[in-house]
Amino acid sequence: MLNLYWFLPLVLLSSLIGTAGLRRYALLNSLIDIPNARSSHVLPTPRGGGVAIVFSYLLGALFLALTGLVAWNVTWGIVIPGALVAVVGFLDDHGHIPARWRLLGHFTAAILGMYLLKGLPEIYFFGIAVDFGWAGYLLGCVYLVWMLNLYNFMDGIDGLASMQAIFVCLGGALLYVLCAHSSFVWGPITLALAAAGFLYWNFPPARIFMGDAGSGFLGITLGFLSLQAAWVNPVLFWGWLILLGVFIVDATCTLLVRLFKGDKVYEAHRSHAYQFASRQYRSHSVVSWSVTAINLVWLLPIAALVTLGKVDGFAGLLIAYAPLTLVALRFKAGQREN
Repeated sequence: MLNLYWFLPLVLLSSLIGTAGLRRYALLNSLIDIPNARSSHVLPTPRGGGVAIVFSYLLGALFLALTGLVAWNVTWGIVIPGALVAVVGFLDDHGHIPARWRLLGHFTAAILGMYLLKGLPEIYFFGIAVDFGWAGYLLGCVYLVWMLNLYNFMDGIDGLASMQAIFVCLGGALLYVLCAHSSFVWGPITLALAAAGFLYWNFPPARIFMGDAGSGFLGITLGFLSLQAAWVNPVLFWGWLILLGVFIVDATCTLLVRLFKGDKVYEAHRSHAYQFASRQYRSHSVVSWSVTAINLVWLLPIAALVTLGKVDGFAGLLIAYAPLTLVALRFKAGQREN
């Protein structure tokens, strides 16, 4: 445990200093995000800072495995797919990669991860255990690919994606403590610290953006952490899904509305609820802090009740997501701009 006193601050400092170095690299190499009609920002800003999150967390994950705090099979199940997704995102940040090749890389990473994590455990629906068997591998792959892509979609305003990652990870660590599995908190805490180092530079007004390497990595890693939690205790899976609620609901509602309206869902847009909200309030900070408030006041208590066995997991998910869906539709998720 003494090693943690220097290890945890080192993860934070590594991300903080690494982001500063990546910002300088981006400026020297003209790796700049230029605002366009689909952007939610107005000033040219360096991008690619999320690579610092990737390196800080991967090194941290290897340290946790070497010290026995995290099992090696879990570590490889997160490190290998996450690194692959980060490489695909890094290449896309530096030069466009066709969508079909990006998707191939995403599914390859998800397949590797599901193989290393050995599929899905039993999931309980209203007290009934469902064993997905081999279908669990397929469902898990689809879930992970959707998670990494939706995180990319939701990384559109300053501070939002990194603040969400910090909340979900610290909230997930709290859920482990509540169900007496506190030995599993170190993975989520490490990722929260890596995201916090980047947030210093990305907090509104952002001095650097995350880029696809960082957002895709965060999405698939949070997905894997939620699946790992399911293996520890099936009820934790529902808890993690509830913590991820704002991102899952906004991205999913936006996709479904655009599909229903016949829009080309593979084309870039800025019709997510959080994007409409940032334009309505003319502030990225207001929206990012509002999402954090919703997480703390609404989603975290429900996730805690589910973890403590006070509310059924699936019922808790429905309760948590219902008002989020109404809010997303209220802010015109998926609608075209006037």
